[in-house]
Amino acid sequence: MKKNLLSLLFLFSLVIPISCSDMDDNPVPDSLKINDFIWKGMNLYYLWQADVPDLADNRFNNQSELNTFLTNYNDPFDLFNHLRTDATTDRFSVIFSDYTVLEGVLSGTTLNNGMDYGLRYKSGSSTDIYGWVRYILPGSDAATKNIQRGNVFYAIDGTPLTIDNYRTLLANDTYTINLADYDNGAITPNGQSITLTKSNLSENPIFINTVINQGTHNIGYLMYNGFYASYDTQLNAAFGSLISQNVTDLVLDLRYNSGGSINSATKLASMITGQFTGQLFAKQQWNAKAQSYYENNNPNSLLNKFIGGLNSLNLNKVYVLTTKGTASASELVINCLKPYIDVIQIGDVTVGKNVGSITLYDSPTFVSKTDINPNHKYAMQPIVLKIVDKYGFGDYTSGITPNTLISENLNNLGVLGQVDEPYLNEAINQIIANGKHVQNSELIQRDFTDAKAINPLRTEMYLDRK
Repeated sequence: MKKNLLSLLFLFSLVIPISCSDMDDNPVPDSLKINDFIWKGMNLYYLWQADVPDLADNRFNNQSELNTFLTNYNDPFDLFNHLRTDATTDRFSVIFSDYTVLEGVLSGTTLNNGMDYGLRYKSGSSTDIYGWVRYILPGSDAATKNIQRGNVFYAIDGTPLTIDNYRTLLANDTYTINLADYDNGAITPNGQSITLTKSNLSENPIFINTVINQGTHNIGYLMYNGFYASYDTQLNAAFGSLISQNVTDLVLDLRYNSGGSINSATKLASMITGQFTGQLFAKQQWNAKAQSYYENNNPNSLLNKFIGGLNSLNLNKVYVLTTKGTASASELVINCLKPYIDVIQIGDVTVGKNVGSITLYDSPTFVSKTDINPNHKYAMQPIVLKIVDKYGFGDYTSGITPNTLISENLNNLGVLGQVDEPYLNEAINQIIANGKHVQNSELIQRDFTDAKAINPLRTEMYLDRK
């Protein structure tokens, strides 16, 4: 098929003016409408389109040939996964059968019991695992129960957790966690249990925002757990509060932040700084077709620039706390701030997600729900771009390595926001010592996954339509 791209209204109000003349004489049967949407959306936007033979522009001569190909896939999920490149390269593209669920997750609303957790292997085992509570969401079912940061659970509904069953057990709307005592890696059931029930819950990502006074330093501490555009106003207000308290330093805690909106990340970077308004923060790199069009017609649409008019600290240094759960838009902030200010990273190596996505609907424009196909609710969130700093660097697929490498030790977790909490304490000590590493930190044990990573959408970095 001589693939002419459909006219699409892009996120930046940019239209790719192309017709579909080769397809007009060959209708798409109703039974193939979903598959047709998947193929055309992926052919147009997918970052690795050139690496997938069945997405090639010349793969089909006409719609009839495409229709014949699409009949081989009864399940839209099978077609979508077939059209992805290898799983090592593309770890993040997803498709949902109900776009309302997808939209909720991207805005911070999920079916959630309020217990955010990490999962780790039991000592000496490659199959048996256990969970530990990282934090509890206010207003959730867990917030009404006797459960707190540091609690360890070894089973769900009496079934011990393993790498084969944890997804199924933790997916239930209601489940009972069976608690255990933790002692230097030893997991001992203690007979206690707590039943938790999920509900539609919106997470305010501004979990802690406070100022810690240490001598001549007024240290702002912000634990920010997700880049959700609907909370940008609250984020700006949080920085206004920090400014009013004359902060001299900032500790940005992204250890449980798995990502979100690129636009929100750009705003956060602008609030940390403020002296670079209008300068280039990050650049987007799309597949060859989209990249060529934007470079020739609206190159500024590929640029994310520091934003003015926000509450900004005008800092030249920021301390960022990370774990293996720190991903996508969080990594964007770290990587793209480095050309401008000192970014002192404390914690563990990050996930390594340097690519972003957009939401595609079965509509004439793909990116808008106007005139959307009313007969289904499928929507895709494919990877469509790589994001790099002002110099073009964005090669951190193995994660971003911290300046000071430490992990969260379940023997000494501490209370989030308290000066003796190990991560925060390390940052405070380095601030007071003018950057000198003062603790004998070591890597104890890492989570192999967590509550957010289990749902691939919660680690997305995406462009929204704002």
